[in-house]
Amino acid sequence: MTAPSRAGAPVIADDPYDDANLADPYPLFERMRDAGPVVWLERYGVHAFTRFDPCREILLDHETFISGAGVGPRNFHHQPSWRPQGILDSDPPVHTPLRTAMAGVISPRNVRGLRAQFQVFAEQLVDELVQQREFDAVTEMAELFPIEVFGNAVGIPREGREANLLAHGAMNFSQFGPEDARYEEFFAEGESTIDWVMDNCARENLTPDGLGAQIWQYADDGTITPDEATRLVRALLSAGVDTTVFAIGNAIRCLASNPDQWDALHQQPRLTKFAVDEALRFDSPFQSFFRTTGRDVDFHGLVLPEDTKIVLFVGAANRDPRRWGDDADDYRITRDAGGHLAFGMGIHQCVGQPISRLEMDVLLTELAKRVARIELIGEPAHYLHNTLRGWTSVPVRVHPA
Repeated sequence: MTAPSRAGAPVIADDPYDDANLADPYPLFERMRDAGPVVWLERYGVHAFTRFDPCREILLDHETFISGAGVGPRNFHHQPSWRPQGILDSDPPVHTPLRTAMAGVISPRNVRGLRAQFQVFAEQLVDELVQQREFDAVTEMAELFPIEVFGNAVGIPREGREANLLAHGAMNFSQFGPEDARYEEFFAEGESTIDWVMDNCARENLTPDGLGAQIWQYADDGTITPDEATRLVRALLSAGVDTTVFAIGNAIRCLASNPDQWDALHQQPRLTKFAVDEALRFDSPFQSFFRTTGRDVDFHGLVLPEDTKIVLFVGAANRDPRRWGDDADDYRITRDAGGHLAFGMGIHQCVGQPISRLEMDVLLTELAKRVARIELIGEPAHYLHNTLRGWTSVPVRVHPA
């Protein structure tokens, strides 16, 4: 994972992927942003971007900064992927039919049609949690809700979801970061899930009325191949389950840590959409990923040859005071956080984000209506992953309205 040279960029000796920086990345992100529009990560031999504007420019320019060479440090031009490439790590023209199929399935009409079934389980789950008073917002809420409602929406079998989906997602997203001991650990834990996930994304194991079956209709009309259909169903699950779990947990941790913000949300549950966007900005479930130069480019004074890997820290860009103001490190639900980079930008912007947003909106709105106060009753436990940011535990107590 090397670039030709640091080319005059400020040198950062710290490791953004060590335990301490994964647990609290923001002091290092601030130093990286302040050092310049681009820095050289000495440990990895790669240029890194942490400011909002350069990150956004890179994401929007998919021809100069390509995904087809991999969205992690491995360069697929020289070292093949461990699995067939999919929608996240492909470029046009290969990417175009994949996105066409996914966007067709996640249409506004389909998303609107999911609200009622999401609402039924949200009411049931929140009712149980309010009666308990004390619960873990990750294991008893953030994980349970997407696995149930989105698994049903896609149409995969119920048995085996808990044992396979989260471990599979953690393994997949590990390829977006350095291939270190942590990467090896997540791959070892997820290897046994591959067959279950791929089998249950196959047409014969999907319900005929689910989103997964609709993806297969695009294979029937020749837009995509059967192999691509299976991989797209798997990608759909990642869009609606894996990162949504972390997004819900992060949002609850933010709201429980800021009682005034919860009070404002309880008083006006219609602000949930703003609370969600602010949580996605403040603690982005995706913290970093890579791109590769598709041509020689002079970018913000840095000359990069074709086929050079670079890394974007969108978790840093989403806290950049140059974009968000001097209070960028504050969680404030009245902020206009639209335009954050948590879901990416451009043709590779997460096509499943409307469903993730819907899940969060339905669940948190129901909680805000029913709970006057939510408080932490223990120290949240960090989930340490090279790409994803979240928590393994957020113990809370709720006070019913």
